[in-house]
Amino acid sequence: MPAAVVSLSFDVGEISYPLKPAPTSGVAYYVRVLRVVGGIEFKAKYAGAALGYLWSVAKPLAYFGVLWLVFAHLLRTANQTHDFTIFLLIGILLYTFFVDSVSAMLPAIVTGGSILRRLAFPPILIPLSASVGIGITFCANMSALAVFIAIQKVAPRAEWLLVPPLLAELGVLCVGIGLLVAALYVRFRDVGQIWELTAQLLFFASAIFYPIGILPTWAQKVAFLNPFVQIMQDVRHAILGGPSGPNDLTAATVYGGAWGRVIPLSIAVLVFLGALAYFRREGRFFAERV
Repeated sequence: MPAAVVSLSFDVGEISYPLKPAPTSGVAYYVRVLRVVGGIEFKAKYAGAALGYLWSVAKPLAYFGVLWLVFAHLLRTANQTHDFTIFLLIGILLYTFFVDSVSAMLPAIVTGGSILRRLAFPPILIPLSASVGIGITFCANMSALAVFIAIQKVAPRAEWLLVPPLLAELGVLCVGIGLLVAALYVRFRDVGQIWELTAQLLFFASAIFYPIGILPTWAQKVAFLNPFVQIMQDVRHAILGGPSGPNDLTAATVYGGAWGRVIPLSIAVLVFLGALAYFRREGRFFAERV
C-alpha cells in the first residue's frame, strides 16, 4: 500500500504557498532514515550500562587478550609471525564486525514485522538500520587498533590508502549475507542456528590467529574462496607493509598472480547481487509472514 502523502499550505495575504512534503524515497531518504534509526539503536544498546560505549571495545579486546597470551607467549616457538599483536588484532576486529553485522541483520525483519504491517516502509531499511549501530561500534574499535599501531611504531605508508576500499568490500559482503539470512529467516527459523554454528566455525577456519600458510596448499585455495579471508589478509599486508612472516599469504600469492584477488572479490559481488534480488522478491510477502 503506498504511503500517504500530506499536502500542506499556508497563506500570506492573498498568496498561497504550498509546503512540499519530505521525500519518502530515494538515496537521501534512505540515508536519513538509516542515520536516525541506527543512531537510536546504538545508543539504546548501551543505555543504562555503567561503562557505556566502552563495552563496544571490551568484546574484541577480550578475545585479543586470550589469544595473544596463548600464541605470543605460551606458544612462542610455534608462532613465527612478526608484529603478531597487530596481525591478531586486525583479524579479531574484522571478524567481530563481520559476524556482529550479519547477526544483527538476521532477525531484523521478524522483530520489525510490526513496522511493515502498519507503515508503507521499505523492508530493506530494517536490516540495514540494524547494521548501522555495528558500523559505529567498529569505528570505535578501530581506535584501539590505532593505539597499538602507534605503540608498535608502525610507520605510515602509501599502502594504507588501500584499507578504505577493502573495508568497503567487507561492507558489501556483510550486507549481502545479512540480507540473504534476514530473508531466509522469515521462512526458516533454523537459519538462526545455522548461522550461529557457521560463525563459530568461521573463527577457526579464517586464519584469524594463525598464518594461513601453515595449511596444505589445497586448503589455502579453499580458504581464499571466502572473501572475508582475502579482505583480512589484504588489510594486514596494507597496514604492516607486507607479510608478517613466511606463512602470511594473500590470494594473489596462493592463486599465483594478482588476478587471484578477482576470485574472492567476484564471489562477494555475486553474493551481494544475488541476496539483494532474493530479498526484493521475498520482500513483497514479509508483512504477511512475520
